[in-house]
Amino acid sequence: MEQNDSGLLARYCARLLALERRRPRTAETYRFEIRRFLEWTRRERLALETLDAAALGRYLAFRRGADGIDSRSAAKALSALRSFFRFLEDERIRTDNCASLLEAPRRGIRYPRALQPGEVERLFAGIDTASPLGLRNRTLYEVIYSCGLRISEAVGINLGDLFLKERTLKVTGKGGKERLVLFGPEAASWLGRYLSEARPSLLKALRSKALFVTRGGRRIGRKGVWKNYRGLALRAGLSTKVHTLRHTFATDLLRGGADLRSVQELLGHANLATTQIYTHVDQDLLRESHRQFLPRLSEWREGVDRE
Repeated sequence: MEQNDSGLLARYCARLLALERRRPRTAETYRFEIRRFLEWTRRERLALETLDAAALGRYLAFRRGADGIDSRSAAKALSALRSFFRFLEDERIRTDNCASLLEAPRRGIRYPRALQPGEVERLFAGIDTASPLGLRNRTLYEVIYSCGLRISEAVGINLGDLFLKERTLKVTGKGGKERLVLFGPEAASWLGRYLSEARPSLLKALRSKALFVTRGGRRIGRKGVWKNYRGLALRAGLSTKVHTLRHTFATDLLRGGADLRSVQELLGHANLATTQIYTHVDQDLLRESHRQFLPRLSEWREGVDRE
């Protein structure tokens, strides 16, 4: 990236945090998008001062083709462009925001994938709990599944947030909102073992308020969790991400008869509509219920098929 572009990008990123009050992760996403955009404009020999909405449309088409982004990622890219061109207006580099002329791509409904019964056990059984790190990983994933946590929530747990006897955790979700979550006896058992056997070994003589720590005693990061889980899933022969454990938690609760409002509270969703996406996932259970409770209708359909 040329020096002028680097300086412009640095000022834009400072604006994101200072003026637009974006969260650090959002600012990092926007920084990546605008860096990609500036690289493209340089290759295409387009000037920021004069490019138009049609050029932005070509850029988004390039991103779909070269990077294979879906409609959700394209919408994020456009949101970053709108923010960047507002910045260019304030910097008096442009007099308009041509990105505002583009319509955001329609986002298709992306249903969450949940692990099937037995797959969670198969996944966790592949963890070697003989080592302190293995015991930590098993405990971490048991907690994520048992509480339906986001990765950021799990790695952010402090020792003081754990109430082991009450089987309760205090977690901090999106927007800094705190909530209490419950965990089951299986997760409680692994937490007890981790606290007595693995965590002191990982900390050595160091001190840390983090519940889940690395070999060096530091708080485990999201990237470390992703990397460990990816290897675990490959060994188990499963196509799954860490976030799938959260989806599985919600799906299993609904399968067991939990009401949607309770699941919303446990997941920390601000809007019930966000939780409702889980109601579609168990089509097999619906078909089995249909067959079990409406046998006459099933018989009638079989008769129609034979005619």
